[in-house]
Amino acid sequence: MHSAVFLIEFGAIILGLGLLGRVAGRLKFSPIPLYLLAGLAFGTGGLLPLGASEEFVAIGAEIGVILLLLMLGLEYTASDLVSNLKTQYPAGIVDFTLNALPGAAAALLLGWGPVAAVVLAGVTWISSSGVIAKVMGDLGRLGNRETPVILSILVLEDLAMAVYLPIITALLAGVSLAAGSLTLAIALGVAGAVLFVAVRYGRLISRFVSSDDPEKLLLVVLGLTLLVAGIAQQLQVSAAVGAFLVGIALSGEVAEGTHTLLSPLRDLFAAVFFVFFGLHTDPASIPPVLLPALALAVVTAGTKIATGYWAAKRAGIGIKGRWRAGGTLVARGEFSIVIAGLAVTAGIEPALGPLATAYVLILVVIGPLTARYTQPLAAWFAERRSTGGRSADPVAETAAALPEPASRER
Repeated sequence: MHSAVFLIEFGAIILGLGLLGRVAGRLKFSPIPLYLLAGLAFGTGGLLPLGASEEFVAIGAEIGVILLLLMLGLEYTASDLVSNLKTQYPAGIVDFTLNALPGAAAALLLGWGPVAAVVLAGVTWISSSGVIAKVMGDLGRLGNRETPVILSILVLEDLAMAVYLPIITALLAGVSLAAGSLTLAIALGVAGAVLFVAVRYGRLISRFVSSDDPEKLLLVVLGLTLLVAGIAQQLQVSAAVGAFLVGIALSGEVAEGTHTLLSPLRDLFAAVFFVFFGLHTDPASIPPVLLPALALAVVTAGTKIATGYWAAKRAGIGIKGRWRAGGTLVARGEFSIVIAGLAVTAGIEPALGPLATAYVLILVVIGPLTARYTQPLAAWFAERRSTGGRSADPVAETAAALPEPASRER
């Protein structure tokens, strides 16, 4: 009986996601906000809470994030990654300064104390790699000139989590300085070792997994990715970082074949991830913290856009690419929820969890919109300013505000 209920629930979820995807496709819009709202409707406190399939959906959500980052990593070689990190580390510093400080300031203004300030700083700092990877794929921007800049910032954030998470865990647990330092050293060592192997032995790894049989290639790559991601997470390093590094370690025909084989699986499990996020948000907990969450979302959406614009300008990207880079970075997601969850479990501040959930939900819905429309809106405002508020050519103004075809953006 339990098995039958599970099949019915999970089948209904997948069917519903397919129908929502069709609606989004008709509207030429990213389906992510629809997936999230569906999860909100059928999650804790929603219209019809699910039960039997919840554990499977949770596992599927983890796989979804891993596959999103693996596929993102396949777009670039190890040498590309190292080069980008060397040139873009100032953008990481700017990213931290502009986006972590508003969260810390908000916690202090609310009277939550210094530990909660460090937690909320992490919530507002880290963009959602999963959401952003999905949005860039939906919009056909993986080959754009600004994409390496976006990728570099995301990777710097994910690698920074290898330092931040052990620190915040130690603060919340109140452990000694020595124990916290040991955990941090292990995390940094593992992240460095995985990156070294990916850069130094990427060709050997590609040769090892290479196969003319699609079935064998799929099994080996998927198994290797999940294995590395699991080991990384067990050693206090993000599973997303491990999956990303596996992706950059693969190159040539292996990367192309893997991309083709795993794209449908990525889309399936990525959709499950966004539904899972919504499932664990109680709608009743949102109204009391909606105003501070909304204010914080507006401020940090602006700071993320400024971060992406500055980083893309520094890299020599054109004005349109700068706005696209900024708008793409707005979404927050999986890391923010993980960080807030640690604080809630430790009992630091009861209102922190609902505020973080409302904040992330706002930006994860707005994120795909800013990714698509920040550049057209910036072009529209620039046109209005140049004509003194009146359009000299309404047809040209409308055309300038529309997104460029993907072939011209690359």
